Amino acid sequence: MPAEPATPPPPPVAADGGRRWVAVVAVAITVLAWASAFVVIRAAAQSYGPGPLTEGRLLVGVLALGAGVLVSRRWVAPTRREWALIVLCGVAWFGIYNVALAWAEQTVDAGTTAMLVNIGPVLIALFAGLLLGEGFPRWLVIGALVAFGGAVLVGAATADSEQTDLLGVLLCVLAAVTYAIGVIAQKPVLRRLPGLQVTFLACAVGAVCSLPFTPQLVGELAAAPAAATLGVLYLGAVPTALAFSTWAYALARMDAGRLGVTTYLVPPITIVMSAVLLGELPPVLAVVGGAVCLVGVGLSRRR
Repeated sequence: MPAEPATPPPPPVAADGGRRWVAVVAVAITVLAWASAFVVIRAAAQSYGPGPLTEGRLLVGVLALGAGVLVSRRWVAPTRREWALIVLCGVAWFGIYNVALAWAEQTVDAGTTAMLVNIGPVLIALFAGLLLGEGFPRWLVIGALVAFGGAVLVGAATADSEQTDLLGVLLCVLAAVTYAIGVIAQKPVLRRLPGLQVTFLACAVGAVCSLPFTPQLVGELAAAPAAATLGVLYLGAVPTALAFSTWAYALARMDAGRLGVTTYLVPPITIVMSAVLLGELPPVLAVVGGAVCLVGVGLSRRR
């Protein structure tokens, strides 16, 4: 007798739809966590220097991500090229980016810092089109320009000329550049390696780079208030371990340029959090800029 026909697999469209929704949730977690990071760094920077703050959060991130890798039991041996890209991502995005960001927020408020750093998605879209072959889709370009205009409005509304110095602005730009470099280096590696593994390795590279700050970190741990230390722990567990993992998950399933534009949502969320937690009330123009950012992100998602 002929064998019973095999049960047909579920329609691929439904499966793709399910994966898309998971990716959207991953992006939402990333955006919210990264927005909170600007606020927490602003508060913790009163007690921790840029280097020790970076080392503290990365060490916590390495422990949390390492535990996740052990639980997942998924490990793929990187090739020599993949190791080079992971090291580049770790040095640029986890190392230099975090030091520059913490240093900048000593003189630049959280909302303005978030706006300045978010020129990064424009650089990501540019680099992805040039280096990753993603091209320059019309709606991506339009959405990026609209969202960038909103980010400029946010920055114009929240910048304080008496507190924001040139060095702080330049450090924000440096953070944006290293952020874009990290994303572009990470994207090709995620085609073969698990996102959690890539995030763990890059975070470990960044932690190794920050080891020279250990003596200063030990001294500041002894003197810092409990709230500032809890902030460092939060930065390591949530914006670093959790958010970078959800970002890697989404990046493995989306174009780098299109995903990068979604981080334009970070500045308006940061401003709201700053108003609630730090007492930095956003002016009306900042609210308008945040709305323009949302419109730009929506346009960038069109096909």
